Amino acid sequence: MALFNPKKDDLGAALLTMPTEQRMIGKPELDKAIEILTKYKAGKSELERRIVEDELWYKMQHWEVIRKKEKAQDRPEPTSAWLFSTLSNKHADAMDNFPEANVLPRERDDEKSASELSSILPVVFEHCEFEKTYSDNWWEKLKHGTAVYGVFWNADKENGLGDIDITAIDLLNIFWEPGITDIQKSRNLFIATLEDNDSLTAQYPELEGKLSSNVVDITKYVYDDEVDTTDKSVVVDWYYKVRAANGRTLLHYVKFVGDNILFASENDPKYTEVGWYDHGQYPVVFDTLFPEKGTPVGFGYIAITKDPQLYIDKLGQGILQSVMEGSVTRYWASRGSGVNLDQFRDFNNRIVEVEGMVDDSRLKPITVPQLPAAAVEVYKMKIDELKEGSSNRDFTAGGTASGVTAAAAIAALQEAGNKTSRDSIRASYRNYTQISYLCIELIRQFYDEVRTFRITGEVPGQYDFVDFSNAGLKDQAIPGAIPMYRRPVFDIKIKAQKRNPYSQMLQNEMAKEFYAAGFFNPQRAQEAMMALEMMSFEGKDKVMEGVRQGQTLYNIVLQLQAEIEKMAMLFQAYTGIDLATVAAQQGAVPQKSVSQVPETSGQSLASTAKQAQTPRPSYAQQIAERSKPDMDRPNGVGLS
Repeated sequence: MALFNPKKDDLGAALLTMPTEQRMIGKPELDKAIEILTKYKAGKSELERRIVEDELWYKMQHWEVIRKKEKAQDRPEPTSAWLFSTLSNKHADAMDNFPEANVLPRERDDEKSASELSSILPVVFEHCEFEKTYSDNWWEKLKHGTAVYGVFWNADKENGLGDIDITAIDLLNIFWEPGITDIQKSRNLFIATLEDNDSLTAQYPELEGKLSSNVVDITKYVYDDEVDTTDKSVVVDWYYKVRAANGRTLLHYVKFVGDNILFASENDPKYTEVGWYDHGQYPVVFDTLFPEKGTPVGFGYIAITKDPQLYIDKLGQGILQSVMEGSVTRYWASRGSGVNLDQFRDFNNRIVEVEGMVDDSRLKPITVPQLPAAAVEVYKMKIDELKEGSSNRDFTAGGTASGVTAAAAIAALQEAGNKTSRDSIRASYRNYTQISYLCIELIRQFYDEVRTFRITGEVPGQYDFVDFSNAGLKDQAIPGAIPMYRRPVFDIKIKAQKRNPYSQMLQNEMAKEFYAAGFFNPQRAQEAMMALEMMSFEGKDKVMEGVRQGQTLYNIVLQLQAEIEKMAMLFQAYTGIDLATVAAQQGAVPQKSVSQVPETSGQSLASTAKQAQTPRPSYAQQIAERSKPDMDRPNGVGLS
């Protein structure tokens, strides 16, 4: 089913022709929403100011911020990249542990659907280019403390069939109720975007001549380029929740520009009683780094490190200024000294004219005070403070202490120093779980048509095709006198899809230690299982399953060996032939003499066994066989 798209369907014109008394959302409701939006924007004005300023620190243009607070001076303005190094290393840690969802069923009947969702969700995320969105939002999370994901249904995708869209939402463009910490508890949610006026009028002809003013001004970043927004209008997506008569919470949606309503779900009979999305949640997820009280957003590493970075650059400014002043010799010159100062300042002149005697009383070098050694020490201390405050020590960036050369030791130091990174990554995994749940709910609502997905196998280059629809996710009737329904519900477990080379090296070393300790020897499987039970490491379940399978296979081999020995004993008792002796004789070099080998020794072991299994003819059958005429004998009979 393709969801109604307010950009393409002509509901905007239909709304204008709808009688006013039949509209749930009209001009009074829109005016109230604009008033609420204005209050929400005022409530986050300080946050917007901080975000714009932090962006300058990220681009190492923070001297513009310093100039606003201090008088401009003709002094060097160094911009060291210690703060940027912190952000880039944390971002690298996050991308080394890119998440992947594993869907688990809560009931036995949903195992097939859970397995299909585990294979399909990565494909859906790939079609959304989620890795790029995840990377972009991690920069936002590190810089400003919060990244916002939007999980929407896009009816234009897949040639009108529709599919899921996962996008990054700028913090400057989203507005919520001040004072709440959970975004789902906000009374309203507004998402604003800038769109070209000509595009809007092309999609909605009724807007011609009505795009003269905006209901809200979106805060702008300080761009390096000149960005012209005069021919653009602010389009607002307004989400709000209402309580239905049956007690269910419904999510409704209004799209408007200026004071013009483009779409309202409550005005459409298809959505009035069920809401815009069946899951009833705001389609956004806030990923916060360091949380704050009374707000769903937090603060990032720039807020922690910009003060040390400020003094690092100020101390660097003083050090550079002192070095520059000391590198150029300046002179005191008395008035009327008789020295040609123009020639003196020109270093190309080999001779400088002087009137009268030449002595130190006319020109005297200016003595520049030496830079105190404490200044350099304080400079280094500020750098160490920034590293410690951001948990960006040397070994987390690839450096090691003297004497540490072993790969396992380096990896252990890095893993120990990455505790804060792992903590923030785990928080992102929790929010990734919420994104996955929203995707499953959209699949449950909109995947009515059967779709085909190409699923990549574990072997490189191997893939398969899976047909999938939401039939297994819909509410299912429970047999009984009273009509009841059950809805398939799933659990989601997140694992790291990618790992850094140092973690892989550490795990390889652990695998070699397991091999040397005999963990993979099926004869010692019981001991290995007891040891593994006490351990904790990534992939433990898979290792235990492999040891368990090896133990099972070893037990099967022992049972087969016992059966073979039993059959060999019965064979020897019946034929008098010891198969073990025959096999040893056939494999011996050189071959033993014929007298030492039974009559069947010239035959293979397989033919010997086959002859032994053939029933012997009775004495009467032997006589009858010998009585048959033999044309090769002179007397024509077979008896001798």
